[in-house]
Amino acid sequence: MRFGTDILRQADILAAFTEDPPGVTRSYLTPQHRRAGDCIAALMREAGMDASYDALGNVVGRYAADRSGAPVVMTGSHMDSVRNAGRYDGVFGILTAIACVRDLHRRGRRLPFDFEVVAFGDEEGVRFGVTLIGSKAMGGSFDPAWLDAKDAGGTTLREALIAFGGDPDGWRALDRRGKGVVAYVESHIEQGPVLLDEGLPVGVVTAIASGARMRVEVTGLAGHAGTVPMGARQDALAAAAEMVLAVERIASAPGAGGSALVGTVGTIEARPGAINVIPQDVSFTVDVRSGDDVARRRATAVMRDAFGAIAPRRGVKVASDVFYELPAAPCDASLQDALAASVARQGLPVRRLPSGAGHDAMVFPPVCPIAMLFVRCGAGGISHHPDETMTAADAEVATAVFLDFLETWTPPNADDA
Repeated sequence: MRFGTDILRQADILAAFTEDPPGVTRSYLTPQHRRAGDCIAALMREAGMDASYDALGNVVGRYAADRSGAPVVMTGSHMDSVRNAGRYDGVFGILTAIACVRDLHRRGRRLPFDFEVVAFGDEEGVRFGVTLIGSKAMGGSFDPAWLDAKDAGGTTLREALIAFGGDPDGWRALDRRGKGVVAYVESHIEQGPVLLDEGLPVGVVTAIASGARMRVEVTGLAGHAGTVPMGARQDALAAAAEMVLAVERIASAPGAGGSALVGTVGTIEARPGAINVIPQDVSFTVDVRSGDDVARRRATAVMRDAFGAIAPRRGVKVASDVFYELPAAPCDASLQDALAASVARQGLPVRRLPSGAGHDAMVFPPVCPIAMLFVRCGAGGISHHPDETMTAADAEVATAVFLDFLETWTPPNADDA
């Protein structure tokens, strides 16, 4: 096996760089980020790349083209994780690209483009509540206000960057727009069951879903659990429970966007939080996603209207705030076709499917066309969980597909980027 066994072994090594062993938790600008980044940089250099940290703590490896002034093709994924994560989300996209470069370098093969592999420091947003920090800087959408965001301990992003050895003001130089980048192509585990259920190791992504996140605050009236009659209560938690079910009903309704639309209540908190007190204040979050921006906006509006109808009937007040929106990112048709041809050359059927999860690739359309290759994951397609898994055989196939793409795809003129 040329690639698969080594990739899984390297993923095991990176999984040891965690804040809470034996689980995998690796957040941005921590000692574990540094150890993982150093390991990835060493793998890049051993494979034949130049590699270093940039101002925001991303690790960037570069494999020079066969000519000067060549265009740039980018790939990569994130090295951070959610809490208690699996070991392949993000990391696989980095390791498979390094494996491709290692094979090219051993054969003395150079490409007609500079190949840049990026291990992004933060995609998940666990530490500072801001997602896609590294890729947004490169995609030209970094917000300097994020530098004042604080982690749970009160440390700002600016302070953490300085302690890490980065440069809080260096984000401006990372913008790749107008820098000759002609494609961003990312390989990633599917984080779902479609490929697994269909018995396919890889698939070509058609679009990355849009997303919106809401905070919802429900205000009722506290009271003694034993003395307030049921019909006289202003129970914020009971009202919130009905609102949670409304999210499920609206996201599941025919015509709401079909299976491509999903809605999730991921956090909920009731106060004062005593077993013998009727809850007065409840806050919860809603995550709505779809490959169709119009369907996602429509569903979000319908959910807010439903909350507004439930509240007066239950004698409570409700306020909702959409605090995060990211548009859908269609994958480039010609890059999809090129990946599909590489899949077919491995003797495999071509399956095209959308991504319901967000990825670093989705912020690059202002820079260049994007594409993604999905790889089957096992255990029912579970991800963001210690049971997340993939096989060496699938890592082998996916890397062979990606390498074939790199060696057969012809980039457009860099002047058109």
